[in-house]
Amino acid sequence: MNISLTNFTALVCGSTSGIGRACAYVLAEQGATIVLLARNEERLQSTRDDLPAQFGQEHRYLRADFSVPEEVGSVVRNALQDIGPVHVLVNNTGGPAGGPVTGAAVEEFERAFRSHVICNQTLVQLLLPGMEAESYGRIVNITSTSVRQPIPLLGVSNTTRAAVAAWSKTLSREVAHSGITVNCILPGATRTGRLASLIESRAAARNTSVDEEEKAWMSQIPAGRFAEPEEIAYAVAFLASPAAAYITGVNLPVDGGRIESL
Repeated sequence: MNISLTNFTALVCGSTSGIGRACAYVLAEQGATIVLLARNEERLQSTRDDLPAQFGQEHRYLRADFSVPEEVGSVVRNALQDIGPVHVLVNNTGGPAGGPVTGAAVEEFERAFRSHVICNQTLVQLLLPGMEAESYGRIVNITSTSVRQPIPLLGVSNTTRAAVAAWSKTLSREVAHSGITVNCILPGATRTGRLASLIESRAAARNTSVDEEEKAWMSQIPAGRFAEPEEIAYAVAFLASPAAAYITGVNLPVDGGRIESL
């Protein structure tokens, strides 16, 4: 089975922490040359310097803020001449703040839609010509299990993630003939800064302890534990590889069995 990514270039978004950083590291381990894309230059430099390069890769980074899709597009467009064709795109950025959908301001939906759907579309339109020319493309979108089973008190996130999934499925059918696959990874509860923040917020809202909220959340997971970011990244690496050429348009949960539906 060929899961090597040697001689491929991967653009990984939101890649200085959590799942994004783990994806960059695991893809580099498989031989990919990584282009990091995030907003904090100091963390970008640190992450780049930590990436494996046993295959002689020269990793690089680009700085842009996903709340400004125009900036993301401009930065990537200007860099493409030096980067060359990008074979793997990992769309990943931080989720919106928690809270019930009834209390969410319209502006929250607009910000989330721009950071996720609009940035994803912007990047795909820039990278698609190179993928088509190479007859190889892997677009992997990090969404959420809420695509299949909405999560309480994540109203804006539930809505936006579902939009990304619909966009992804539509795109997958349009580009499959060019050797390009488009899939979504649906992470379950994963030990990241975002999960810690959500648990702390719920503890404060319910006047409970963080430990109590963590145990309550974990009790819904048949595997009995939270995922590590690397476990999400392993699934991304497989979908990015030549071995996954016939898998497209899917929403793959990596959630320890939490989703109750088929």
